[in-house]
Parts: sequence; C-alpha cells; structure tokens
Amino acid sequence: MEPVRCLSVVVPCYNENATVHDVIEKVAVSPWVAEIVVVDDGSTDGTKEKVSLLGRTWKNPDVELRVLLHRTNRGKGAALRTGFAEATANYVVVQDADLEYDPRDYGVLLEPLLTGNADVVYGSRFLGGRPHRVLYFWHYMGNKFLTLLSNMFTDLNLSDMETCYKVFRRDVIQSIRINEDRFGFEPEVTAKVAAGRWRVYEVGISYSGRTYAEGKKIGWRDGVRAVYCIVRYSFTARKK
Repeated sequence: MEPVRCLSVVVPCYNENATVHDVIEKVAVSPWVAEIVVVDDGSTDGTKEKVSLLGRTWKNPDVELRVLLHRTNRGKGAALRTGFAEATANYVVVQDADLEYDPRDYGVLLEPLLTGNADVVYGSRFLGGRPHRVLYFWHYMGNKFLTLLSNMFTDLNLSDMETCYKVFRRDVIQSIRINEDRFGFEPEVTAKVAAGRWRVYEVGISYSGRTYAEGKKIGWRDGVRAVYCIVRYSFTARKK
C-alpha cells in the first residue's frame, strides 16, 4: 500500500528533554504523517523550551508541527484531550515522547483503517514476531491482568489494552469525551470504544521499553486507578 499523508500524531510530553527531539524527528520522517501535535504538559526540565523552539523554527514542508503548552502538569489524559481536539487529519495516533514505540510501525497500524475494516486499531506489544525489549516480569503481569479485566467488562478480546499505540478515525476519537487526566485514559477510552461498538483491530508492533532509571513514569497507583476506571467506565459508557 502506497503511503498517504493521512495521520495526525499527538505527542504528549512531560519532562522528556532527553528524547523529545529525536521522537519528533523520527515521526516527521514517516511518509504517513500529515501533522504532529505536541502537547507539553507543564515540563520543568527544558522540554517546553525545546519543543517551543522547534515549533518556531520548523521547516519541513510536508509535515505541519504545532506545539501546545499546558501551564501546569495535568497528566497524560489531559494532554491527549488537548491534542485530540486540535487534530485535523483523517486518522489520529498517540505517540509517547520516550522512544519506547517506533513510528516505523505506522503503516502496519493504518492498514486495517485504510482498507475500511476498522475504526480503531491497537498496536499490541504481545502479538506477532516484532522485537521487544525484555524487562519487568511483574509489570508484564500487571498489563496482562488489566487487559484481562478490561476484556471481561467490555467483551473485547484485546491482548494489550494498555498499549500507547492506539489509532482512531478522527471522527471517532473526537466524539469521545475523555474524563481521565492521567494514565486512566487507556481503560477509559477502551471502555468507550467498546460501548460505541466501533470496529477494533489489533496488530503486532515492536517495543523498546524503558526502565524506571531511564525515566519510566507509570507506577502501582496508576494500576489501582486503572482497575477503578475499567469498572467505572464500562458501566457508565453502556448507559449512554
């Protein structure tokens, strides 16, 4: 399938000074990308200044770059809410600013959407033969538990509910009201996609996870919140 510039890439970032420039450069190289929407979520380590300068000096004629700033740190979900509202391309993908996920996977993610088979695509770290870094066993088990619990409530059969790489038709994600400000976004949006009965596909992606020493931010409290979100939004989304 020939690449078409049809993708808005929303990049939420908080204190990612070491990696954010590289991420934006790698995203911009993709022939699928029409625009990059960077949302700095109140960074204090120089990230805000770096992305602001990049936004002012951007010269790529094929890819638009927009930089949006939160005055204070509000959380990943809040940053995504801001970015989704600004997206203009036909499809929207979440791209973390930490180099764990590879923009070279965009073509694989987009295929079910471009063929008209899907409305939403999840990039699974646990499907297929793509390479992934070997890290924490209990983190892996936590992901599997949360995905299983989410599947029980939504009746989806996902293998990786917590994945960053979720691609949506723009009209789908802009029709979903996101309430969660932090990492509860993942189970919330999954519950609401299931309640909306949109067609969901999964594809295998590569993954280069970070250690906590390298800057990984999600912790056990986010796991507890995810359980709450799975239960809450599975019930409230069905009622609407």
